[in-house]
Amino acid sequence: MRKAAAILTVAALLGTSACSNLDNTTQGALSGAAIGGAVGIAATAIAGTSLVTGAIVGGAVGAAAGAYTNCQKDGKCN
Repeated sequence: MRKAAAILTVAALLGTSACSNLDNTTQGALSGAAIGGAVGIAATAIAGTSLVTGAIVGGAVGAAAGAYTNCQKDGKCN
């Protein structure tokens, strides 16, 4: 189970490098979702709880944080 979580974590982090023609807010949301999902999977694998729940919650929090951070950097947030 831990080996699968490690593989999914690496795959999610590598997937964030493919987004080059997006605006900063969208790229931040996608990168944040991938990183957050990977962290969620890793944390739930260590805790021994549901990997799916960890991926969903981590991905949602990561997407929101990434989008907001890059939106602030661009000065587009109200």
